Amino acid sequence: MELLTGIKAHTLRIWELRYNILQPQRTDTNIRFYSDDDLRLLLNISTLNRHGHKISEITKLGEKEIVDLAVSYSMSSDNHSAHIQTLVATMINLDEVSFERILNTSILQCGLEKTMMEVVFPLMSTIGMMWQTGTINPAYEHFISNLIRQKLIVAIDGQAAVKSNGTKKFLLFLPESESHELGLLFANYIIRNAAHSSLYLGQNLPIKDIAQVAERYSPDYIFTSLTTGFPQQLADDLLNELKTRMPTAEILVTGRFFVEHLKQVPVKVHLINHPEDLNAFL
Repeated sequence: MELLTGIKAHTLRIWELRYNILQPQRTDTNIRFYSDDDLRLLLNISTLNRHGHKISEITKLGEKEIVDLAVSYSMSSDNHSAHIQTLVATMINLDEVSFERILNTSILQCGLEKTMMEVVFPLMSTIGMMWQTGTINPAYEHFISNLIRQKLIVAIDGQAAVKSNGTKKFLLFLPESESHELGLLFANYIIRNAAHSSLYLGQNLPIKDIAQVAERYSPDYIFTSLTTGFPQQLADDLLNELKTRMPTAEILVTGRFFVEHLKQVPVKVHLINHPEDLNAFL
């Protein structure tokens, strides 16, 4: 809780005793735990507290007033940490309207690329940590991922199609059993923004199908991503099959799995750790 809200455990205990802001439940072994509503309230209280509101003032506000104030502060702030914390609160409340307002404000202030790198990806990392520790269930992550996915697709749709002799051709896909596509969608945006051609094929595709498309498209680069939960042998087999079936193309790989487990990068394979690596490569 302290990591997510920035409120020290000792401070939280004092607030609970003095102002009765929360009544945490307890396990059979007397360990305190907080509900989704508790976490959402604490995230918003933390935002107001950081902006100078005393806890004694905050406790006099209604829940809607607290939420509205927190969202307004996040929209007026250029502090990415504040954006992330308020976005987590809107996620827990399944508040699509507030999420859109905050994200759109960040995009207007910083641009889509910077917002993705400094707000969205740290946000997704925080959500991933919450999911792994059982703080939230996966449905919340899907809710946020789909909103961000829509934003990226609209941005990509607004990019001009490129077709000239000076551009490189990229073929992007996710292999079988892989569905986490935000990183690769963003890579597609960056590639097109750099005036190269791209063909984005989406999720869960067998290599044999990719090879058939590659014969017609003749890409200079094949770009794929793996997150977590895959055996090392699968990643090695994937790269070997790509190199065998599409020998003229170079391969770009990204995603947490490759970043953590690809100890030795094979010839004609490029590891993209971060969007800035892709910008440099392009």
